[in-house]
This record gives sequence, C-alpha cells and structure tokens, in this order.
Amino acid sequence: MRTDNDTESETTRVTRKGQVTIPKELRDEFGLEEGDEVRWEKAEDGIRVRKATQSAGRGMLVDEDISEAKREAMAEEMAAEIREQRRSEWQP
Repeated sequence: MRTDNDTESETTRVTRKGQVTIPKELRDEFGLEEGDEVRWEKAEDGIRVRKATQSAGRGMLVDEDISEAKREAMAEEMAAEIREQRRSEWQP
C-alpha cells in the first residue's frame, strides 16, 4: 500500500457492474473471507466500508475431533443458508 497524507490507502477501480475489489492486504488484516458481507455507509468525508458479517466465532460449537476440512464445509453450508435466508427476507 502507498501512503497518502499520512494515511495508508490503496486505489481500485469500479467495474461497469459497480463492483470493486478489496485489496488482499486489507481482506487479510480485517478477516474478510469469501461470502462475508460488507456494509457501505455514508460519511461526511465520503464512503466508509465496514465488515457486516462476523466469522470470528466459526467452529465454536463444533466438536474438537472434527477435521478442519469438515469444519470449513460446515461453515460454508451455514453461510450459504444464512445468505439465502437474507435474500428471501429482502425480496418483495
């Protein structure tokens, strides 16, 4: 990342579809994973992006003898179910 006015920042482009890529260094630093949601907030000085989903508690309710691969599969399945539930709640 480069430093601009004493703050670390990096630029990315907005695609035709309005998509942006969150730089890997920031995804790693803030624990953003595939399937996580981010919240876009208006701020006086522009736009603020915050992590909306929490993944820190993954595996807390799973037996310790479950393999890491199985834990990931379970987490992905649960995340997909949550995303689907959220989509159905927002559809008219």
